[in-house]
Amino acid sequence: MNCSLVVRAYNEEEHIGRLLEGIRHQTVLEVEVILVDSGSSDATVSIAGHYGARIVRIRPEEFTFGRSLNLGLAAATRDLVAITSAHVYPVYPDWLGRLLDPFTDPRVALTYGKQRGAETSRFAEKQVFAHWYPDRSNFDQRHPFCNNANAAIRLSVWKKQPYDGTLTGLEDLAWAKAVQADGHKIVYVAEAEVIHLHDETPRGVANRFRREAMAFKRIYPEAHFSLYDFFRMTSANISSDLHFSLRERAFWRSASSILWFRIMQFWGTYQGYRQSLEWSWQLRQTFYYPHRSTKTAEKTVSRDVEPIRYNE
Repeated sequence: MNCSLVVRAYNEEEHIGRLLEGIRHQTVLEVEVILVDSGSSDATVSIAGHYGARIVRIRPEEFTFGRSLNLGLAAATRDLVAITSAHVYPVYPDWLGRLLDPFTDPRVALTYGKQRGAETSRFAEKQVFAHWYPDRSNFDQRHPFCNNANAAIRLSVWKKQPYDGTLTGLEDLAWAKAVQADGHKIVYVAEAEVIHLHDETPRGVANRFRREAMAFKRIYPEAHFSLYDFFRMTSANISSDLHFSLRERAFWRSASSILWFRIMQFWGTYQGYRQSLEWSWQLRQTFYYPHRSTKTAEKTVSRDVEPIRYNE
């Protein structure tokens, strides 16, 4: 089995080497790596080139997640294409193999895998990952949820149904919804696990959920999120996170970040439902090019497969 791999990146020199090193340890040996770079000013492109990646560039003023993926997929030469962000890395050497196995069923158009936070990830972020990505696979998922930070698609299906390049986010959800309506299957593979590194500022968290809410409202025009929903969801999730942080003896080091993360998550969501879809270059910069610091760490979940040993 072989595949292409499309990686989206912007100033990811701290993380992309670990992802590409993890690719070298995969049981899938023939992987065509395509980096879609949106104007990096650091060593991201040179590191990717060192690992043999093909470089596709998109100008910052033209960037959306959908457009960047369409460019990367247009350059792919294999029918099965994995998709990742540059700030994820695989836990196990069978990550790609597990992600691609369901495509033996010709009805499968998309698979996506588990995401986990690192040791240094904020407690609330870990709770989000645990809620969205359970430990049990689903080989015939009936809803279109998925995430292109750790996914794979069938290129022949994409050629008939490209990603929507006009959405501010959730291009993966919109694509999955469309292909599912066309009779294709979506599969969640819990064993295809990656570590997803986020170290956003409170403002960055709010911006992420704001642009996703803008996109969700466009995909599902009937959806709504009121000020009452903001207070209800914020308080419920803070209470839940604090409860579990106490059980896991992480309360004192996590309480502050739980509070601001959940407030920013749902305040961004509330704003996004009211945001005009006429957005400027300044808003585009806010959404896609935030100033942020980054850290690296790793966490593994026990399986019978030996995890990849990364060199620090």
